[in-house]
Amino acid sequence: MSCCAPGTDAGLGEAGETLPSSEELWLAAKSLGDGRRQTDLSVPDVHCGTCIVTIEDALRKLPEVERARVNLSTKRVSIIWRESLDGAKTDPGHLAAAIAATGYAAHLFQDVDAGSDQLRNDYLRAVAVAGFAATNIMLLSVSVWSGAEAATRDLFHWISAMIAAPALIYAGRFFFRSAWGALKHGHTNMDVPISLAVTLSYAMSLWETIHHGEHAWFDATVSLLFFLLIGRTLDHLMRDRARSAVVGLARLSPRGAMVIADDGSREYRPVDDIRRGDRLAIAAGERIPVDGLVISGTSDVDWSIVNGESAPQPAGKDTRLLAGTLNLTGALELQAIAEAKNSFLAEIISLMEAAEGGKARYRRIADRAARLYSPAVHLLALISFLAWGVLGGDWKQAMLVAISVLIITCPCALGLAVPVVQVIAAGRLFRNGIMVKDGSAMERLAEATTVLFDKTGTLTSGRPRLVNAGDIGAQAFAAAAGLAAHSRHPLSRAISAAASTQLSFSDIREVAGGGLEATNSDGIWRLGNRAFSTGRSFADETAYSEAVLSLNGREMAVFRFEDTLRPYAAETVQKLNQAKLSTGILSGDREPVVAAIAHRLGISAWKSALDPQGKVEAVKQAAANGARVLMVGDGINDAPALRSAHVSIAPSTAADIGRQAADFVFMRDGLDGIWQAIDVSRRAGRLIRENFALAIAYNIIAVPIAIAGYATPLIAAVAMSTSSIIVVANSLRLNAAQTGKGRTDAVDMLRRTPEVRTI
Repeated sequence: MSCCAPGTDAGLGEAGETLPSSEELWLAAKSLGDGRRQTDLSVPDVHCGTCIVTIEDALRKLPEVERARVNLSTKRVSIIWRESLDGAKTDPGHLAAAIAATGYAAHLFQDVDAGSDQLRNDYLRAVAVAGFAATNIMLLSVSVWSGAEAATRDLFHWISAMIAAPALIYAGRFFFRSAWGALKHGHTNMDVPISLAVTLSYAMSLWETIHHGEHAWFDATVSLLFFLLIGRTLDHLMRDRARSAVVGLARLSPRGAMVIADDGSREYRPVDDIRRGDRLAIAAGERIPVDGLVISGTSDVDWSIVNGESAPQPAGKDTRLLAGTLNLTGALELQAIAEAKNSFLAEIISLMEAAEGGKARYRRIADRAARLYSPAVHLLALISFLAWGVLGGDWKQAMLVAISVLIITCPCALGLAVPVVQVIAAGRLFRNGIMVKDGSAMERLAEATTVLFDKTGTLTSGRPRLVNAGDIGAQAFAAAAGLAAHSRHPLSRAISAAASTQLSFSDIREVAGGGLEATNSDGIWRLGNRAFSTGRSFADETAYSEAVLSLNGREMAVFRFEDTLRPYAAETVQKLNQAKLSTGILSGDREPVVAAIAHRLGISAWKSALDPQGKVEAVKQAAANGARVLMVGDGINDAPALRSAHVSIAPSTAADIGRQAADFVFMRDGLDGIWQAIDVSRRAGRLIRENFALAIAYNIIAVPIAIAGYATPLIAAVAMSTSSIIVVANSLRLNAAQTGKGRTDAVDMLRRTPEVRTI
């Protein structure tokens, strides 16, 4: 809402912590090569675009700084700087000192999300206190307005003063601290006139009460704070939802691993202490801590973090495994080929952080207006005060006019224009099974021109379906079901679900990376991949996944599977195409499988066998061609692409990191929520623009009235509140909005479209 420069001393944070030392900053800096380093600092008091510009401008003035970027979501500033200038070693302490000089505390980056709940609770308590005080003072003011006798009027004024004082101190501390911090560091922000208006209004009201005046404006003072705090709280709640993706991904990395020494002894070592060439013992169920090559052992490995596919992949000697992949079935011995900071998981985190910044928001329009607001309001109030005092000779009236100007121009309507619409739109989407994690994402979703889908788990359900059950003989089916009953593999579960009977086997073993093997009077039965069952290589040209049943090495049956489409997948794609939105698929799966899905859905553009970096590059390439990309994905491997896209959506069945990285999460099994989110976001965008127009029109009308002396502080507060109510009422039209005739949702829209068929 408003820029909030904290009122802290340079070199000290809010809790009094000192700035990090030059030595700490040097050790924490990451070398980028060629004499360049990157330092990341936490700036927890950043709230808006003005804060970002202030910090970035201060850092860019330093000769050693090549680039500085503040990330509003994670409240992190990333600084790229040169190690030396003119042969002298650079002191990185200048970086933190430059930030502190602008009034913002800076310290080494840690989990910035840890304190967000406390700040949210502080805001909510302040709103409650201001609302309680405003309500009670308004009730007392009714009697005063009704013509209460002087003694009664004075009593009610004193009671109002006693209610307002602690409310102002407690609820107004955010604005007072911000204003003081800005003034102390030689600049202003929009909290300065707000603080002046609140303070002067209370002081004038107290003066009138002491001197038995007829009017006091305690109600206006507290109501002003109440509306301002509502806007700030809503803004914080929306932004807070976007901060957890990187933290969640970092937690996916194991804390350490068992390192095997040359003499065979084992020592647990933290992941940051693992070096290239170290031998690591990885037990079943553990994640791979760093990129490495398998030295010995066989296992099945969950590669969903890399390619998004649910089916485990076999791993044996010389297989290259990436950090973050999950060892499922067997013990492995690895040789580390990269340190943690250079491994695959660190690369994904880096990609996500790089993709978080620089996205346009309506919020920044209000922030840019705020940069002009403070000096303009101060000038107007000063001119009004001097004009009324010098020309009219009534300095008391001049003060009241100046206070009225400060109050009537308070940016409540402007501050509420964006967050109220976002909250209402988020509520409507929630009732339709869609979670909005970042309010600004609705602005970007309304601008989307291209929709790119992941395949497995997004367009498809991730649950394989047996497609050739009728071609399998009863005996072979029963034997396969008897083997499959002893495995948790997705293909085994699909066979078990489709079978009506099964043979019994007493001695079954699961071979990591191969399949299931059992022996009975007929011989050796195997169910698994073709190489394991028959000794022949897998037929990669097929568009189906397959499991082969063999007896003594002779193929008995081939079970073919396809991943089932999500409900309304075809309808949603067709609806998007009808709305002139381009569609495409980005998948880590094999080309024949992706091609088959694309053909079924009528999607002509698709790419296969993509790793996370490949998906990011595809998204960036589309953006470079002028597209505003909506990325729909579910896997950990999709997280960087979700962050890189203009806007992103994930299903609730997505991996934790995929859900955290996405701007929207749809809870329904079907894909119909995608069009619902687009429709509501477009409506929300129109309402936000209308709210801006209403806020500007209000100021054009109200400011001259206040300057002319026709608005008392109370009338100014009422006018300010009325403008806020108008903005809120206009925002509520989103709930009353209907799609077509009567209340409906995206499914009904799709079903009523004649061209759309039901699958």
